[in-house]
Amino acid sequence: MKFSVDEFRSWENKKVTLLGMSGVGKTYLSTLLRDSQWFHYSGDYRIGTRYLDEPIMDMIKQQAMKVPFLKELLRNDWISIKNNIKVHDLGPVLSYIGKLGNPELGGVELEDFIQRQECYREGEIAAMHDVPNFIKKAQNIYGYQHFVNDVGGSLCELDDPKVIKTLVEHTLILYIQVTNKAEENKLIERAQSAPKPLYYRPEFLQDELAVYLKENNMDYAAQMIPDEFTRWVFPRLFHSRIPRYDAIAKPHGYTVTSEEVSQIRDQQDFLQLLETAIARTV
Repeated sequence: MKFSVDEFRSWENKKVTLLGMSGVGKTYLSTLLRDSQWFHYSGDYRIGTRYLDEPIMDMIKQQAMKVPFLKELLRNDWISIKNNIKVHDLGPVLSYIGKLGNPELGGVELEDFIQRQECYREGEIAAMHDVPNFIKKAQNIYGYQHFVNDVGGSLCELDDPKVIKTLVEHTLILYIQVTNKAEENKLIERAQSAPKPLYYRPEFLQDELAVYLKENNMDYAAQMIPDEFTRWVFPRLFHSRIPRYDAIAKPHGYTVTSEEVSQIRDQQDFLQLLETAIARTV
């Protein structure tokens, strides 16, 4: 959706999609806005509770069945296991995605990793197509006036024009851009200090994996230390995503910086920043 400043001010039920790398402030803003009649739609939470729930449970049960004591309990239905994902703790989703590398060091073998990546991609696409329905639910069932869509950092990697079309038709796209070199280094350092599972486009993964294996004189992915590959690849992933975010935001949305977002303390600050972003495009 595109607006003039006056049109945005008079938009009674505001609906915003936050776009950007993990760590730029999307969930911070969403959490802050929940106290001001904004429904927080977390894409990853929806993926974990709706589209990856069964694969996550299968993964957990597969590991539990390796323990003789738990195997007997599960086979006799004497215990049950639950995916207890939370909006602010997406551990089950991250555990399912996993990190590519040596299984003996907690990594996931390449074939299994690629399959999990595709399952996550399909789940993210489905979760974004659910946005229009949740906009209605937020207003008609839960009584929220406004709606904020907190998407995963990998949205720009999906290569699915229908997803972007859906979000543009139903929400205002706000891209949180990292323009300051110090902020960029801070985000990369944070990601490298505590490596988390990531989604990679298949072509990107194939190309970067080949480079990493060659640089480290390895023959296959199962030789890699999972955290070391994740640390190595993150800066490359970060920079590869920038033009992809721009390709969505420039024609379809508005752009603010992570520095500007860090100054937001309440709904009024957020709305003012949106008006500033709209005014910059006029």
